[in-house]
This record gives sequence, C-alpha cells and structure tokens, in this order.
Amino acid sequence: MDISLYELLYCFFLYSFAGWALEVCYYSWKKKKFVNPGFLNGPFCPIYGASLVWMIVAFPELKGRYLFEFLAFAIVASFLQFITGHILEKLFHRRWWDYSGHPHNIDGFVSLRMAVLWGAGSLIVLKFVHPFVILLIRLIPVLVGRLGLLALLILLAVDSAGTAAAVCYWNQNIGRFGEINEGLESLSRKIGLWLFTRVQKRMERAEAAKLAEEVCAAGRSEETGVFAKGCCFYKLVWLFFIGAFLGDITETIFCHATTGIWMSRSSVVYGPFSIVWGMGVVLLTATLYRFYDREDRYIFLAGTFLGGVYEYLCSVFTELVFGTVFWDYSKIPFNLGGRINLLYCFFWGIAALVWLKLFYPKFSAWIEKIPAKPGKIISWALILFMAVNVTVSSAALLRY
Repeated sequence: MDISLYELLYCFFLYSFAGWALEVCYYSWKKKKFVNPGFLNGPFCPIYGASLVWMIVAFPELKGRYLFEFLAFAIVASFLQFITGHILEKLFHRRWWDYSGHPHNIDGFVSLRMAVLWGAGSLIVLKFVHPFVILLIRLIPVLVGRLGLLALLILLAVDSAGTAAAVCYWNQNIGRFGEINEGLESLSRKIGLWLFTRVQKRMERAEAAKLAEEVCAAGRSEETGVFAKGCCFYKLVWLFFIGAFLGDITETIFCHATTGIWMSRSSVVYGPFSIVWGMGVVLLTATLYRFYDREDRYIFLAGTFLGGVYEYLCSVFTELVFGTVFWDYSKIPFNLGGRINLLYCFFWGIAALVWLKLFYPKFSAWIEKIPAKPGKIISWALILFMAVNVTVSSAALLRY
C-alpha cells in the first residue's frame, strides 16, 4: 500500500470527527436539541474512523470492482457495528443505537438498511473524498503533523479513561482527567452548536450521574455468588483458552490426516493454543449465545457469515503487522483474495452450530461450578500468562 501508519491514524481521527458531526446534525434535527451521539466526551465517533481505516487497508485487491467493494464495505462495517454494539452494551448496560424498528435487523445492532448505507457511503467517501484527505494530510509539515497526532492520541486515551471512570462512578477520584474531559465536553458542545444552530443545551450532568448510579446498581444486583454466571468477562476468558486449545488440537489432527505430517498449529511459543480459534470462540459465543435455541439453519448461516468476516480481518491484520501470510486459499474455488473461501466459511458455520448446541452448554455449566474466589485468581493468572506468551511470540515472529 502507498499509505503509511501516520496517514492512517490521521484518517482515523478525521473520519471519526466527520462521523460525529454527521450524527450531531441528524440527531439534533430529529430531537430538536443538541445530542452528543458518541460515548466519548470529545467530538469523535471512533466506529466511523475504525471502519473506514479497515476498509482502506483490507481490500486493495478489490479496487475498481465496485460491486464487490460495496458488498465488502457493507459487510465489514456491519460486522464492526455488531461487535461494538454488544461490547458497549455489556460495558455500559446501555444501547447507543437500536435498529429494532428496521426490517431485516439482527438483534437491533445492524440492519439491511444501515448496511446498504454503510456500503454506499463508504464507497463514495473512499472514491471521491479520501484522495483529497490524503493530499491534505501530506501538506502538513512532518514535525507539526507528528506533534498534532501525538496530542490527538493522548486526548483520545484520556477521554476513554475519563468516560470509563464516569460510568463506574469514579469521578471524585480521577482529578485532572476529569478536568480534561470537561474541557473536551465543552469543545464538543461548542462545535455541535456551531454545526447545528437550533440546538439546546446538552442533557444535565445529573442524568449522566443517575445513569452511572443505575449502572452500578444493576451491576451489584447481578452479583449472585456464582462464578462466571451468564456470558460474562470471566466465562469468556475461560472459553478463550478452551477454544484456543481445542482449535489447535483439531487443526493439528486435520493437517496430519490430509498431509500425513505432524505440524504445530499453535499461534504462540508456549503451549498448544491457536489465538484465531480462541478469539473466534469468544466472538461467536458473545454474539450468538442468546440465540442458541434458534433453528440450526439460523445459527449455521450466522456462523458462516461471522466466521468468514472474522477470518478475513485476521488475515489482513496478521499480514500488515507481521508481514507474513499465514494461510492462502488462492487455489481453492470461490476464494476472496486468497484470505477466505466458501468451503471454509461453511466450516465456520458448522463449528458455530456444534459449539452452541453441544459444547457451550456443557462448558458453561462446568465453568460456573468453579468456586468464585479461586476462579477469579486463576482467570487473572491465565490472562497474565497469555499476555506474556503473546508478547514473546510476537517479538520472536517480528525478529524472524
């Protein structure tokens, strides 16, 4: 690609701001008052920036094939929106958008109408707007641009930390962070008022405090004394390790059965763990576990779609970060850029069906029988082990 990480980061911030401005105008007009549509205090909606950056780096082989670009943009944006919506709801106990009233929606987080808008809008932006954005970025003096980018990254980190603190009702302990976030909130309000002159003042801070108290109260009410009840953080940690181990073993046996060679399929230096399978199990469980009682075909199709998108993004990510192609399906029919193919997408669908119908209920019940205190200690020990494992493995791979 002829675009640097420096330019991609600037694109992320510019498109995050543009998405925020667009939503301010729409929601302020709709509700007749100023609305900050993002979950941050600053004038950014990161999902817009992240989605467009992914589209810039992930689909160079589709350039000029407008129909496939439109479909790819619609699918990736919907996938990211679906995952982000679930994560935000789990963290904040609140839905930041809800398309339940739209026809052909999935759990209210994505809908066919919004997918079409994402695909068409992204195609227009990347074809007609993005070249001018890159030109504008390259006109910025290098030193000034780097200092500005560093300031934006620091502000985003502080804003994210302050938002998390506000939700967890830590406002009284965050000191300077609170002042900076108040400044970002004031800046957002001024820009919003400038964008839409008919707006009113933003909601009273008392509503935010009330929401935070409700969130904390809801969290306290959910404490039942059962370790990892429901689809919570600790259960997903254990499912990650189980999925990573089973995936590695399955791939090793499959490779031996098809090639006659015993080959390590582990993603890390220490232990038989496949990170791709572990994360896949976590994503499939977090997004589909509530639908485990649906018809098999529904789960199969959802698993086929989500698994294909997930594997494609993993392929792009690992190639960009490590400069290595970990798998290539170019010789398999119905492939997309060699990153995914229809047959293996069907495998993802079968895996999702088998996991949700057979394995997940048993593993879930087994995990919930673990004593609460030892379970949390072991969970954090496993997280620390895998963090060190991934760091060492990444360093070794980059060195290689």
